[in-house]
Amino acid sequence: MKNSIFLVSVFLLLIWSGCSFIVDSSKRKADSAVSAVMQDSAMVTAARNYANFCASCHWDDMGWFKTHKWKYGNREEDIYNSIEVGYSDFGMLGYADTLSEKEMTNLAKFIYLKLELKEKEEFKKEQGLYVTEELQIRPDTIITGLNVPWGLAFLPDGDMLVNEREGKMLRYRNGTLLAEIKGLPEIHADGQGGLMDIRLHPDYKSNGWIYFAYTGVAKKGQKGWNTSVMRAKLKDNELVEKQLLFEGIPALTANYHFGCKITFDDKGHLFFGVGERGTMKKVHELSNDWGKVHRLNDDGSIPADNPFIKTPEARPSIWSYGHRNPQGLVVSPFDGTLWESEHGPKGGDELNLIEPGKNYGWPYITFGINYNGKIISPDTAMAGMEQPATYWIPSFAPCGMTFVTAEKYKNWVGDIVMGSLRFNNLVRVKLKDGKVIHKEALLNNIGRMRNVEESPDGFIYVSLESPGMIIKLVPVGE
Repeated sequence: MKNSIFLVSVFLLLIWSGCSFIVDSSKRKADSAVSAVMQDSAMVTAARNYANFCASCHWDDMGWFKTHKWKYGNREEDIYNSIEVGYSDFGMLGYADTLSEKEMTNLAKFIYLKLELKEKEEFKKEQGLYVTEELQIRPDTIITGLNVPWGLAFLPDGDMLVNEREGKMLRYRNGTLLAEIKGLPEIHADGQGGLMDIRLHPDYKSNGWIYFAYTGVAKKGQKGWNTSVMRAKLKDNELVEKQLLFEGIPALTANYHFGCKITFDDKGHLFFGVGERGTMKKVHELSNDWGKVHRLNDDGSIPADNPFIKTPEARPSIWSYGHRNPQGLVVSPFDGTLWESEHGPKGGDELNLIEPGKNYGWPYITFGINYNGKIISPDTAMAGMEQPATYWIPSFAPCGMTFVTAEKYKNWVGDIVMGSLRFNNLVRVKLKDGKVIHKEALLNNIGRMRNVEESPDGFIYVSLESPGMIIKLVPVGE
């Protein structure tokens, strides 16, 4: 009897092992087959087309697709349809005039295969040291579990306010979630819109005002959304005494290029940038708010010396115009100059020294081309339009930025440090007499760096998406 049981067990084990071998063998064959396909010349060309036409928006590792819905579906034929037709509401043009049917078919296949095979890469908490040109940096993870943390602000008691683009304002104490702030206005959190920057009034300890930017819903009877700026006070983790200071007009249904970063000068003025929402040449019309940097008094009133306050039909808050999508804005604590970073199209990201009443040229002059390869403008310079302090080709998608003031970051004092969404790193820009004299890429491959802030205690904090977290940059060993 025992022998019979033993023989049956061995027989079953052999069957199970054989099945496992067949499954493993089939998987190896499938993986091998896919690998061979990816090395085919058509896929090599498709990879090149993805890098040229898609990666600047959908990221080099295709991580963008993991957090967004497909417009037409995610089968190969659906992906082909997305490539051919585009998604105009989100700013994606169709490629039927740029790529052949065969190229679009191969590109769809390439995307499909890569998304099936791509293994998830996790951020490791212990990164060790990053050696830069001037110092060594250790990134310490402070907060995890976020999605798209856009804005950061530091309260006098040391707590940190974090704006999540999905429409949440969170309060953290020593890296632990203390509360979700109540009382936010209605927010359109879709596409590139949502809850964006947050900034404390420079005299917050005395007046308690918190300023934040968000995508607001159009007034009743109107259609679309607008970039809005509100101020409020914080009481028992709830926003009170809310005042709407700015509501961009006209409302539009496009779900991209909203801006919006906030900064203050030392004279009681509030600056913020508003994207052009795909309106292109309309940014040169002063009767709308799109593609502009705006200046208000801290109570929302219009400063008497704004450059277009006496221009008929001009929006009185306009400070400069001809911008595409301002994603960084900061007043220099050293000389009071205003600096803005903005997304170009495919190439042509810019860092601009902003001056009142000046025209920064988009889209009449640009160092980039459209995402589908078409020329936007043959000109990179034109009379009456400002040149950027520097520009980048290819696009690295600059985001929030700050001036370094803390002596603990030796040899960085006076430099601008900005986040890169596309290349998953920081960029340090060295200035001298208002000119860019050097650029350095830092901390590569940590994650999409959405915002950079220097805290009151002099440390630089960075908000990241994919993965969603806050890190602190600690200088090590001098």
